[in-house]
Amino acid sequence: MRKIVTAIIAIAFAGNASAQLDRSIKPKPGPAPEIKLGKTESFTLPNGMQVFVVENHKLPTIECNIELDIKPELEGSMAGYRDMMSELLLDGTTTRSKDKLNSEIDQMGASINVSSEGISGSGLKKYEGKIIELMADIAMNAKITDGDLKKAKTKTLSGIQTQKNQPDAMVRNVSSAVNFGKNHPYGEVATEESVNKITLDKCNHYYKTYFRPNVAYMAIVGDVTINEIKPLIEKYFGKWQKAAVPAAKYTIPALSQTGAKVTKVAFAPRVAAVQSVVSVTYPIDLKPGTPDVIKARVANTVLGGGSQGRLFLDLREKHAWTYGAYSSLRDDELGGNFSATVKCRNAVSDSAITALLDEMNAMRNERVSDTSLQNSINYLSGNFAIGLEDPKRVAQFAINIERYHMPKDFYQNYLKNLSAVTPDDVMAMSRKYIQPGVANIVVAGSKEDVAPKLARFAADGKIDYYDYAGRPMAQSETAAAPAGMTAEDVFKKYIAAMGGEKGFTSIKDMKVVGTSAMQGMPLTITEIKKAPNKWKQFIEASMGGGPAMVVQKQVFDGTKGYQEQQGKKAEITGDDLDELVRSADIAMDLHPEKYGIKRTLKGIETVDGNKLYVINMVDGKGKKSVEYYDAKTYLLVRRMQGEGEKIQTSDYSDYRDVPGGNGYKLPYKVTETQGGQSFSEMVQTVEVNKGIDDSEFK
Repeated sequence: MRKIVTAIIAIAFAGNASAQLDRSIKPKPGPAPEIKLGKTESFTLPNGMQVFVVENHKLPTIECNIELDIKPELEGSMAGYRDMMSELLLDGTTTRSKDKLNSEIDQMGASINVSSEGISGSGLKKYEGKIIELMADIAMNAKITDGDLKKAKTKTLSGIQTQKNQPDAMVRNVSSAVNFGKNHPYGEVATEESVNKITLDKCNHYYKTYFRPNVAYMAIVGDVTINEIKPLIEKYFGKWQKAAVPAAKYTIPALSQTGAKVTKVAFAPRVAAVQSVVSVTYPIDLKPGTPDVIKARVANTVLGGGSQGRLFLDLREKHAWTYGAYSSLRDDELGGNFSATVKCRNAVSDSAITALLDEMNAMRNERVSDTSLQNSINYLSGNFAIGLEDPKRVAQFAINIERYHMPKDFYQNYLKNLSAVTPDDVMAMSRKYIQPGVANIVVAGSKEDVAPKLARFAADGKIDYYDYAGRPMAQSETAAAPAGMTAEDVFKKYIAAMGGEKGFTSIKDMKVVGTSAMQGMPLTITEIKKAPNKWKQFIEASMGGGPAMVVQKQVFDGTKGYQEQQGKKAEITGDDLDELVRSADIAMDLHPEKYGIKRTLKGIETVDGNKLYVINMVDGKGKKSVEYYDAKTYLLVRRMQGEGEKIQTSDYSDYRDVPGGNGYKLPYKVTETQGGQSFSEMVQTVEVNKGIDDSEFK
C-alpha cells in the first residue's frame, strides 16, 4: 500500500509540473536558508582565558583550539624564529620529555599541534581529559633547548635553500616585502643570515611573553557539554599565570597612497626559467567582520574566485595562456591583501599581465551581470555550507566573533547577507578594493626573456629587482671581459687557486665525509676516490634516531659501475657512466681535453655584489653547462647544467686547504638545486693518501 501511495503522489506532482512549468523562464533563487551553528556557551577563567563550548554530538570526538590575540614585536635581524615555534614547543616540557609527550599523544590516536599563535588538539571523547592536560602542559611548561633549536634551524635552512629558485616561494616572499615592508610582521622574511642569528633566549622570550591566558581564546567543539568540560578546563588551565602582554603597533605605508598611479614592477630573477609566476598584489584595509567583507568576497569571486571567474575565462579559456588564473582578497586585522595570480610561458608573460590589469579595471567600470553575480553567490554559499561540516570551523566562528568584536549573528546571517548582495554592491567594492593603479606587479621568471618587456607597466618606467627573500638587489648584467682575457686564462688561474698541478697530482686517494638533511632526516654522505680512476659514494640515513643505514651506493672500479638502492643493484651505463668516469678522475681539471671539454669566456656578471667570470662549457658529447668563477679568487662558485625546469645548479663555497694535500683545496659546502628541491652538504672530515685498498671499489 505504501509504495503505491508514494508512486501516485510522484505521478501527481510530475503531471502538475508538466502542465505548469515554463522552461523558458529561469527560476528565481529561493530564500537563503537559516544557519544553525549549534548551541554555544562560554565562560571566563579568573586568569582571563575565554572559553567557548559548542555541542556537536554526531561523533564521539572533541576538537580544542586555543588562539592567542597578540600583536608581537618585529623579529628584526632574527626573522624566522616565530615559524620555528611549531616545532620547538612540541619538543617536550619541564614535566615530559619529547619522547614521552609523543608517546602519550600516539597512544590516544590524538593530534596536538602548535604554532606561534596558539595550540590545537583533537581526539576521541574518552581522552578529553588527557588531551586538555597535554595542551595545558605545553601552554605553561614548554621547554626549549639548544639541541632543539639547532635541529629547527637545520630544517629551516634546508627549506630556505629550496626557496632560492622556487618560483611560488620567490613571489610570496617578494610580495610580502613590497606590500608591507620590513617594519610590519607580514613583511619580514627569513633568510640564512637571520636564521643563523636566532638565539635560545629570543625563542624563550617570545614563548614566556606571549603565551598567556589573558590573551587566549579557547574553543571546544564536540561530544561535550559545558557542565562536564568546565571542571577539566579549570583544573588544567586554572594554574596558567596571566601577565601583561605588549601589543606592538604597525603601519602600512601603501594603504595611505591615493591619487596618482603608483604601479611598480618587482622582479625576482629565476635561473633558467621557462615560465613566469605573476602576482598583481597590494595591501588593503579590510578588517574581519566589517560590513564590506561579504560584499568584497563576492566581487573577488566574480573576478577570479574559481573556474567561472573572469580571469580564468579570459586567460585560460579564451587565450590558453595558462592552466588557471585566480584572485584572492584577504581580510585581516593587521592588514589584508589582494592578489591576482597566473603562471604562464615566458613568451606571453607581458600579455598575461595586461589581461590581469584589464579585467581588474573592467570590474571597476562594468556592471556585473545577474547570472555572473548569482553564480558567484552560489559558489560562496556552497563553500560556506561545506565548511560547516568541519567542527574546527564552527569553533573558529565563536572565537572570531569575540576576538574581532563582530556582530553576534554574523555567521548565522551569513547566507542571508550573501544572497542580498547586488550588482551595485559589487561595483562599489571593486572601486574600493580592486585597484590596479596602486598594484605591485611581482614576477619570478627569466631575466633575459621576460624582464625587458615589463618596464612599461611601472609608473616610473623602471623595474625593481629582488632576490628570493624580497631583498632589493642590483640588476645583474653580463659585461664584456677585460681585453685579452680568455677562458683558458681564467681556468689556469682556477687551477693555481686550487693548489696548482702540484696539489692535484699529490692526491693519490681521498675520503670525504659530509652531512646533509632531507625533510629533517639527517644524512651522511661519504665519497672515496683513488687515482687514477676509481670512485665510490654511499649515503647513510638515520631514521627516527635509530642506527644509520646505507640507503644509496654508487661504485666505479675503473671500468664498470653499478648503483644499489633499497636492496636492488643495477649497472650504470651510457651518460651516467660517463659522469662516473669523470668523477673518478681526481686530476680531471688538469687534462680537460681528454674528455673533449672546450670553454669559452662569455663575460663578467655581477651577482650579489660579486664579480664573476661566466664561462660556457661543452664536452665531447655536446653537453653544455655554464660555470661561474670568482673574479678575485678565481675559485668556481657555481655550475649550471641541463635546460629549462630540469636544470641543475651547484653552488660551491667555504673553500679550505685539504690536510696534507700540498695546497689542494675543496669546497666544504656544496648546495645542489633541481626541480624546486635543494640540498646542502657540509664537509666534516677529509683524509688523503691513507692507502685505500682496491677492494673498497668492488
